[in-house]
Amino acid sequence: MVGRRWLVLAILCASLLLVSVDATVLHMALPALAEDLRPTASGQLWIIAVYSLVAAPLLLAFGTLGDRYGRRRVLVLGYVVFGLASLACALAPNVAVLIAARAALGVGGAMIMPATLSLLRQAFPDRAERQTAIGIWSGVAGSGAVLGPLLGGFLVETFSWHAAFLINVPVMVVAIPLTYWLIPESADPPDGPWDVLSAALAAVGVIGIAFAVKQTPHGGTMFVLGPVAGLLGCLLLVAFVRRQRKLAVPLLDVTLFRDRAFSVAVGSVLLVLTSLVGLGLLFAQYLQLVLALQPMPAALRLMFVMGSAVIGSVVAGPLLQRFGNRRMTVAGFAVSAVALAVCAAALTTTENLWLLGPVLAATGFGVSISLTAASDALLAAAPAEQAGAAAAVEETAYELGAGLGVTVLGSIATLVYTAALPSTAAQARDGLTEATAAASALPPEAGSQLLDLARDAFVTGLRAALVVGAVLFVLATIAAARALPKNEGTTR
Repeated sequence: MVGRRWLVLAILCASLLLVSVDATVLHMALPALAEDLRPTASGQLWIIAVYSLVAAPLLLAFGTLGDRYGRRRVLVLGYVVFGLASLACALAPNVAVLIAARAALGVGGAMIMPATLSLLRQAFPDRAERQTAIGIWSGVAGSGAVLGPLLGGFLVETFSWHAAFLINVPVMVVAIPLTYWLIPESADPPDGPWDVLSAALAAVGVIGIAFAVKQTPHGGTMFVLGPVAGLLGCLLLVAFVRRQRKLAVPLLDVTLFRDRAFSVAVGSVLLVLTSLVGLGLLFAQYLQLVLALQPMPAALRLMFVMGSAVIGSVVAGPLLQRFGNRRMTVAGFAVSAVALAVCAAALTTTENLWLLGPVLAATGFGVSISLTAASDALLAAAPAEQAGAAAAVEETAYELGAGLGVTVLGSIATLVYTAALPSTAAQARDGLTEATAAASALPPEAGSQLLDLARDAFVTGLRAALVVGAVLFVLATIAAARALPKNEGTTR
């Protein structure tokens, strides 16, 4: 039985890896995809962000459905949806179809993600053993976001951008029978109906907030609609919380948020993923468009993050048992904040691997440690019958953080990029990809000057995003130091 538990962890982590990878797999593939389908700048952002922004509002619904009707059942259904949506993405003839198929991928991902964490709790009832398992799970979650660009770069360079989606299909086909063989069904149905209205309030509320963050920076009509959608989303979430307090069997026990460890864990995940995914997309563009690296060499630079995240996931369990969640969460955030600040101060338009490598490695290690501590605190605070709901809250923070990272940090970098361009470089204002295309149509000397101006402006924008990421980590460090109990979670 002991060996079987680790086999269960293996298949759960493999499932999570695919879902995590798909959030960022297009980062390196986007230039090739853009050349083929010719999306607008807004279309490119939607292709990247729609996956996370669709998954986020559905996680609570599928997490609680798994608690009630069977976590394995929801997981397998997620495999089916994810596989079919991957095939639709690979065969998409235009941008609209691709965005719709990416949205369907988000639905499948929302079925898979909470099931992986809630089933992990069932497989590892012992706290110390579970901390080691969660460390591995968190390492996969964090490194998946980094592996996405690496895998995307390899597949684009070897085949085409279509392969970034086709690779999911055979994996899903194999995962279904393995799941039935290795993972027993698990459910903790409460004595009461599943509240559809609560699920709808939560889903539409999150969508409203996500839409506001996504659209407000673009101005025009959306500048008005964005804040309105955000306000509506907040009001719906308030209504959701009030409804949960009145229900005898709530969809989510909102009193969980009274536990400081639970609340800080959720906030930690949101901040980590906002910085990690947003900066990951910007770094992918920096490596390819500023340093002029091919997709595979560029993606290999990001292996510093993945390698250190794997190391962090292996040592996180023993470190948590020795030092506790508070110290390790604070340490992970602090390391990441310092790394991003150093990178912001020293980044240039020429590569310095002696700087970039250690900075990326430190960020990956810090993120891995803090995510492990957050996941452990969250699962420990939730009762068994709320395991799927608690996991869904964390995964909502994962996916919303990923969407916010692309939107918020991407928008900050774009605004600073545009402001940093001189008036003589108007052809580059739509972005570095467009600047590269415009430069190719100019005489060599003029084209080179335009690219130099655009690359300098892009680095300025990336520095601004790095500073914002560092500030987010500093705020998270302060919150964790003040809110988490000193003796939290070392032996339970």
